[in-house]
Amino acid sequence: MATTMTCQEFAPLSRKGGFDMIDVRTRMEFYEVHAVGSLNVPLDTLNPGQIMASRGTRAQEPLYVICRSGSRSAQACKAFVNAGFENVVNIDGGTLAWIAATLPVNRGTKKMISLERQVRIVAGLLIVAGTALAAAVSPWFLVIPGFVGAGLTFAGLSNTCGMGMILARMPWNKSLKVQDCSGGGCCSQ
Repeated sequence: MATTMTCQEFAPLSRKGGFDMIDVRTRMEFYEVHAVGSLNVPLDTLNPGQIMASRGTRAQEPLYVICRSGSRSAQACKAFVNAGFENVVNIDGGTLAWIAATLPVNRGTKKMISLERQVRIVAGLLIVAGTALAAAVSPWFLVIPGFVGAGLTFAGLSNTCGMGMILARMPWNKSLKVQDCSGGGCCSQ
């Protein structure tokens, strides 16, 4: 079973270095801001076996997993445990808590739209479009805002967002090469 650690508990380890951390947010979210020392492995491309194999002799040491707020990293930790790797640690509160704890981050040079904001934008547009079409064309178009409302309710209850998973796979969320972001080049401290 994966464990959970707060950013405050992780702070001394962060200062020492020598840890393996993956950030399971989209490439664009990672580019915008990420914990120093983390490597981007988007949740939709996560392969626990491959990641553990790439760690070599460090595979027996804890692997720390972070996202924006802790939900996607918890899903990633569950995937590791289901694949037989139990020495994984979810960073509670994610990057938001990391920043609040004043732990070091790298920031991209361009402002990106977070996945959460993209979901809100698309959901709002679908609701407005469905309502407008229902008023102008046919009441059957009320199915669109109803479907969006049901999806948002499911997302809130299950802590899993289908629209977010779809948007994470869109080209604009995969267009940056952020693996080389290590404090220089494309990111600044």
